[in-house]
Amino acid sequence: MLAKSPDNTRARAIRLWLYAVAALVLAMVLVGGATRLTESGLSITEWQPVMGVVPPLREAQWQAEFQKYQAIPQYHALNRGMSLDAFKTIFWWEWTHRLLGRVIGAAFLLPFLWFLWRGSIGPGLRGRLWFIFGLGALQGAVGWWMVASGLAGRIEVSQYRLATHLALACVIYVAMVWTAQRLGERPAPALPVRIRLGAMILLALVLAQIYLGAIVAGLRAGYIYNTWPLIDGAFVPDAARLFLHRPPWRNFFENTLTAQFDHRMLAYAISIGALLHAFDVARTARQGFVLVSASVLALAVTLQAALGVATLLLVVPLSLALAHQAMAMLVLTIATTHAALVADRRVVSREEIPLAPA
Repeated sequence: MLAKSPDNTRARAIRLWLYAVAALVLAMVLVGGATRLTESGLSITEWQPVMGVVPPLREAQWQAEFQKYQAIPQYHALNRGMSLDAFKTIFWWEWTHRLLGRVIGAAFLLPFLWFLWRGSIGPGLRGRLWFIFGLGALQGAVGWWMVASGLAGRIEVSQYRLATHLALACVIYVAMVWTAQRLGERPAPALPVRIRLGAMILLALVLAQIYLGAIVAGLRAGYIYNTWPLIDGAFVPDAARLFLHRPPWRNFFENTLTAQFDHRMLAYAISIGALLHAFDVARTARQGFVLVSASVLALAVTLQAALGVATLLLVVPLSLALAHQAMAMLVLTIATTHAALVADRRVVSREEIPLAPA
């Protein structure tokens, strides 16, 4: 049974709040991508969760920050002779990225506490939201763990830590969008289990593909093997080159050829899977909105694959690289909303949004 009007109003307010914070997370992922592509991520060499909110304001403070950057290997390898004005450019990218993280924390926690104080969130939803907040706090620590890997002995951050940082951001984003979707009033459509399972598998594969993309980015693998559909002269490269390192598992994370090959193969799998899923929905589902959702997902995946090929063939120009990352997040958004749409779910209930007093 649907909740009463006051409870629908509270559910709508919570849903809009979650979507707003998810939009901030999306913005932070995109700024993070620009920060990486502009080699800005190591421009701030200290983690100051409170004092770091205030940027340098005087010339002496700018010089002090610049001197800290000049002490790390990346400066000597990539930016020796950089001017102070050029340093300010990369500093502002990283500062904005970190500021967004702080804004997201406040934008999530303060309204959450207000909703709790008003008794607007029941036990089931409350536990999920505390878990999302915990993931957000962990993400801040993971971000510094990533940055710290590039401050000594390397000229860039570890691809392992970069991929972990991006993947966790995407999991947080998916959790918020999924939770907001589940607070909707539309009952679950009658669909075969394979349709629901297919949507969930596609969502999982998109998350995995974003992780692999971060490994490719961390290895700078997009700047080599810039041919398509062949890679290293073949559709499937020689196994000896794919598994060059020992133990074999290292190749998936440290071999540029293997990393790019895996990214390509998963892209093909997702593209074919999304098209087959949309075709299956067209044959099976009677609800037009489900078919529209599956079709939009298939279209977005196809466009993203084409954009990825163009980015590769043109050797990763900044504009296309940023567009490719933005499109990846759009695909993730569509995959999440589609999976939540077809998943088994209840309408707003007493567990999630307590009924208003009579």
